[in-house]
Amino acid sequence: MYNDWGWAPYVSAAERRLKALRKVEQLREKKHSVSPVTVEGRTIAKTFWGKAWCENLERYSDYANRLPRGRTYARNGSVLDLQIAPGEIKALVSGSDIYKIAVKITPVTKARWKSICQDCAGAIDSLIELLQGRFSTGVMERICREKTGLFPTHKEIQLSCSCPDSASMCKHVAAVLYGIGARLDEQPELLFRLHALDETELISKATAVLPLAKKQAASGNILRSDNLSEIFGLDMAQSYVPSAKLPGTRGSKGKRAASKRVKKPARLRRK
Repeated sequence: MYNDWGWAPYVSAAERRLKALRKVEQLREKKHSVSPVTVEGRTIAKTFWGKAWCENLERYSDYANRLPRGRTYARNGSVLDLQIAPGEIKALVSGSDIYKIAVKITPVTKARWKSICQDCAGAIDSLIELLQGRFSTGVMERICREKTGLFPTHKEIQLSCSCPDSASMCKHVAAVLYGIGARLDEQPELLFRLHALDETELISKATAVLPLAKKQAASGNILRSDNLSEIFGLDMAQSYVPSAKLPGTRGSKGKRAASKRVKKPARLRRK
């Protein structure tokens, strides 16, 4: 029931929590795998992928006045359930009532994905490195680039909520969008699932057979010679002595020492 302005009557925080608990319990009874968004502290996203998603969201200047309320809702646990599937996010958010939110994302085109893969080929050494966001500034800039990267523009995203607010991005939708950033902290591969992409395509096939020195250089930039014994498991100091000359070479101490020790046969000795 709504008032003359189309808004739901005020509901206390305690009553909202009770409604939320009942809804979650109903979903679990129906064998629905409930996936709430949990944010610890004031920082919604702490890792590269989560932060990148939230930064892209905040580029939507048309929605700037709705984002602060959305951040509050995301922080206080109002996103009761968040499900990310190819091309679509579905969620439940607790407000004056329990609202259903749907966010549809236009998938990245094959041409755009191919361009991203080509530009990043050979610059990402492993899947772990990719998902942890540990790669060069150039790669990060390419993947996050506005309009041609992996993050949707405001024209590539459709928003809907069952609440009475007529705005395309209400505070409940904004909470869900921030919730996606928090979820990418835990499961960064979901960004690729959202576009129905295979993240392993970003990794050049050539890196699978890179020599050890190349991999060491990628992590430490420089392969220092004084670390060779650690890398190859050898006692380099004992097995290699640069100043020594091979026995038998002219002028070597080894040759003179050897000549003193070798005796001539008796028949060749002078009488």
